[in-house]
Amino acid sequence: MDEQKYEYLADNPTIKVLPIMLALIIGAFFAILNETLLNIALITLMDQFSITLPTVQWMATGFMLVMAVVIPISALLIQWFTTRQLFLGTMTVFTIGTIVAASAPTFAILLTGRLIQAVGTGLLMPIIFNVFLLIYPPHKRGKIMGLIGLVIMFAPAIGPTLSGVIVEYLGWRYLFLLVIPFALFSIAFGFKYLINVTEVTKPKIDYLSLVYSSIGFGSLVYGFSSVGNSADGFADPLVLLFISIGVIGIVLFVLRQLKLEEPIMNMRVFRYPMFTHAVILFLIIIMAMFASEIILPIYMQGPLALTAATAGLILLPGSILNGIMSPFMGSLFDKFGPRVLMIPATIVLSATMFMMSRLTLDTPIWVVVVSYILLMLAVSAIMMPAETNGLNQLPKKLYPHGTAVMSTLQPVAGAIGVSVFISIMNARQLHFLEKSQTPSDALTADLALVAGVELVYFIAFAMSLVAVVLSFIVYRATPEDYVDENK
Repeated sequence: MDEQKYEYLADNPTIKVLPIMLALIIGAFFAILNETLLNIALITLMDQFSITLPTVQWMATGFMLVMAVVIPISALLIQWFTTRQLFLGTMTVFTIGTIVAASAPTFAILLTGRLIQAVGTGLLMPIIFNVFLLIYPPHKRGKIMGLIGLVIMFAPAIGPTLSGVIVEYLGWRYLFLLVIPFALFSIAFGFKYLINVTEVTKPKIDYLSLVYSSIGFGSLVYGFSSVGNSADGFADPLVLLFISIGVIGIVLFVLRQLKLEEPIMNMRVFRYPMFTHAVILFLIIIMAMFASEIILPIYMQGPLALTAATAGLILLPGSILNGIMSPFMGSLFDKFGPRVLMIPATIVLSATMFMMSRLTLDTPIWVVVVSYILLMLAVSAIMMPAETNGLNQLPKKLYPHGTAVMSTLQPVAGAIGVSVFISIMNARQLHFLEKSQTPSDALTADLALVAGVELVYFIAFAMSLVAVVLSFIVYRATPEDYVDENK
């Protein structure tokens, strides 16, 4: 029997891969939807439990912190447990957290439920990425990874809008109650249709690596997430302490992984040029997205004097279009390779970032809408194709480690992106006000904020130029031992 022909389940006509995909995607959708579902409800929770803003923000900060701690160990878990055990286990943990949060009589229990949810959410995406890499051969992965991109982008996009409607008409508990039946359905569906596709090798567990990983990634995310809650920003000694501990922990973790025969997260994935290429592009895209998703609403609700609901609706078309276009971009990637997509997309990204660095008090709303749509279209043509191409170059034994690295970068880059861009904007605002003759004037305050927004987008524009250069040196990557029989 030709071993290559049946190496990937999608090439085996006796195995139905569609039910496997549906089980994974349904679970992923509601787990990721949950990430942004609570954003609109924070003020309601403050009133409900009589707590302060820094306290309620732990619903977001704690969620991201737990994800940063659990994701790096996903590669180890994938090698210790079967596909069914991992998926059913993570979805069960997520469901338990959802039930705890829905029935919480106090904020402490609500936060506990939220953190339990984060464990399931954090582990779910690396598992799904790894399973899809094993099911589909490299020449078919673009469209499939595009479907994951649809889930990753569409679920968070509708989260705030959906949350606002639910909180207003049903109450905050229904943010959790409505998720429970879908989570249970995903577990039942997975139990019936999901088969084991991963190889259980049970590598040796290096507990010191777990300590370094938890302290390093956890402290780094917490430190950067705390910048916004501190009046001194990055000058706060506690912020600097946690960031420093995080950096030291990550350095020790990386150095130890390079020495181990069976590392928890194998850093040798960076020996593969297209994987490293994908990581750099991924970081640039995450930063560009956060520059818009965080800074644009501030700009629209400040100088443009729009309501939060209107600002959210303005961003919604771009986010939804990004999700819809992801599978289409994935199909183009499968057919033409990465360069055909990435060169025009990175140029559009740079042009959009430059255009947004020219925002003023008089910028028409339609310019903001179009700019954000162009940005998200460019992201759909870059992010998942780049990630797919990078993972495609890895040999099968490194799939769990490659997906763990990519998944770990998301909360880490998110926390860093938010804090850095907000700090840059605030610093530019203060500098503008200090030089102004009328710092207390409302118009001056708006001009100062616009100056901060302009600087953020100019820095994002400079970063996007790196993406343009990278797009010209990308090539279609496949594992050394893979032969596409369709060619």
